[in-house]
Amino acid sequence: MDRKLYLAYGSNLNLVQMADRCPTARVVGVSELKDYKLIFRGGNGGAVATVEPLKGSSVPVLIWEITKADEKALDRYEGFPYFYRKENVKVKLKGRNTKVMAYIMNEGRPLGQPSMYYYSVIYDGYMAQDFDIKTLTTALDNSIERFVVATDDGEY
Repeated sequence: MDRKLYLAYGSNLNLVQMADRCPTARVVGVSELKDYKLIFRGGNGGAVATVEPLKGSSVPVLIWEITKADEKALDRYEGFPYFYRKENVKVKLKGRNTKVMAYIMNEGRPLGQPSMYYYSVIYDGYMAQDFDIKTLTTALDNSIERFVVATDDGEY
């Protein structure tokens, strides 16, 4: 069975959700995606998580080993290739630099606030992995603050 490594930073940090969506996926470790920031895009009230390059910043991530069937399920969930694209990124896993696949949102979506439910799914994932919640709260603050500033300027 072909398996590949997949990096989760948003709702797929949630172990219960992933067990339902990708029953043959298994966690292989935690890491951080260096020089990226977490942000919410996709419109106010319906925004979802993505990562964007930002020197000096990092995002806590969960590394999964997935099968082809898991990847197909993730492709559907992530709206690949229209909403999210796949990129290979490097993380340290068990002390070694490792390439892993990540879903990253395609350009052109506005910043915005996620639904309370979606945010709580990610929050539960952060709690289960004992990740620093500051990354998640900062992403929310930056997405909402920028959205409000952008609308005040009349850009949206």
